[in-house]
Amino acid sequence: MIASVHGTVQAVRLDAAVVEVGGVGLLVHATPATLAGLRVGSSAQLATSLLVREDALTLFGFADSDEREVFEIVQTVSGVGPRLALAMLAVHTPDGLRRAVLDEDVKALQRVPGIGLKGAQRIILELKDRIGVPAAVPSATPARPVPGDRRDMVVEALVGLGWTARAAGDAVSTVLEGSEGPVGEDEVAGVLRAALRTLGGGHA
Repeated sequence: MIASVHGTVQAVRLDAAVVEVGGVGLLVHATPATLAGLRVGSSAQLATSLLVREDALTLFGFADSDEREVFEIVQTVSGVGPRLALAMLAVHTPDGLRRAVLDEDVKALQRVPGIGLKGAQRIILELKDRIGVPAAVPSATPARPVPGDRRDMVVEALVGLGWTARAAGDAVSTVLEGSEGPVGEDEVAGVLRAALRTLGGGHA
C-alpha cells in the first residue's frame, strides 16, 4: 500500500492533482479542501489510500492521516464505496462526520449526495462505536471569488459530486455574491469548498 506521497505538484484539477514523485507523475484524487491547499510548482505531502481493482489502481490523497483513516473506515459500511466516501469528506470534515454519527444527525449525513434516509441510518448504526469522537469544533475558512468564466468549472465539479445543476449553480452564486474582480485559477478550489459548505448547511 502507498501510505503517503511527497513531491512537486505538477497540476491541480477540480477533483485530483498530479504529484511528481521520483520522476513519476502520480494522479491523486482528493477533496476540494485538500486540493485548495496545493499549488503548482510547490512541494506537497499527502497521506494516501490506494484502491486496487482488477482494471485499475486509484490513489486517493488527504491532508492528513486522520482524514485518510475516516475515508477508509466509512467504506466498511455496506453500500459505501470510495466515491461516496470522498463525497462525505467533501461535505464534512472528519470531526464533522464524527459529530453527525455520534449525535445521530441523519439530516447532516443526508446532505451528502447519494446518501438517503436508510443509508444515513445504516452509517450511524455501523460506525457509532468505531469512528471515534470529534476533537474540536472546526472554524470556517472564507473563500475568495473566481472569475465568471470559471464559474461553470465549479458548478460542473459540484454536479460531479452528485448535486443537481440548479442546486450547484445557486450555491456558487451565493458564494460569489458581492465579490469584486477576478483572481487566479488556484482560487477555484476555494470557491468549490465554500459552495460545498453552503450545500452542506455549514456542517463542512
